[in-house]
Amino acid sequence: MRIRIVDAFTDRPFAGNPAGVLLLDGDGFPADDWMQNVAMEVHHAETAFAHRLPAGGDADWALRWFTPVTEVAMCGHATLATAHVLHTTGAHEGPVRFATRSGVLVATPAGDGALTLDFPTAPLTPVAVPDGVAEALGAEPVAVFDTGAAVGDLLVELADEKTVRGLTPDHKALAAYSARGIIATARADDPSRGYDYLSRCFFPNVGIDEDPVTGSAHTALAPHWSARLGQADLTGLQASPRTGLVRTGLRGERTLLTGRAVTVIEGELLA
Repeated sequence: MRIRIVDAFTDRPFAGNPAGVLLLDGDGFPADDWMQNVAMEVHHAETAFAHRLPAGGDADWALRWFTPVTEVAMCGHATLATAHVLHTTGAHEGPVRFATRSGVLVATPAGDGALTLDFPTAPLTPVAVPDGVAEALGAEPVAVFDTGAAVGDLLVELADEKTVRGLTPDHKALAAYSARGIIATARADDPSRGYDYLSRCFFPNVGIDEDPVTGSAHTALAPHWSARLGQADLTGLQASPRTGLVRTGLRGERTLLTGRAVTVIEGELLA
């Protein structure tokens, strides 16, 4: 079986967020423990498993995502990576509809090798700053929002770009505050540099201390910064060491996430 490593939300190798991608033979998924073992062996933030669905239905491919320690309900960068593999290998042309635990997600070619993902917008609920979160994160929050069950994070707005870039959180302590982790964000100091806001994402509860670039987090970041900045279409920089750019478009209850991807490794899975 072919396995590929794809860097998502970047146009160059060794940047963005790497994901494993396996296009499965047949019309079903293998055993969960096998997929979990493959994801543990790949050891990237997520590994995606996809199989083709019969023609004429609501979706073209079934898609699931596993971190090295657990299955997750939504993953943006591995969805982008899977759509990239489908298009570059000729396995699928045009928009691709994925049946997932979060409903049908659509990836549409956007020109120049980019793809646009159509994801549900995360509901944001303001909450009081939880006791101890400032100490665990290493910075004082300006505002805190719950992102709902599908995303499963706390979105924490911080004072400025320098604060976000300088975070050195206590990952073990952060695990107490949400189902998945913390999205830390601030407005860009200078939007002329090509991004309107920046973020960093810490997900200790799914085995990821810091995620390089997180598509699903931008379903919460997009409505937050669209409200703050008064614009529906924005660009977010995820300021991890690998970095990546996500173009976001708020469309009511849907968020469009646009980015590119690069296949960096292709090989044979023997197990």
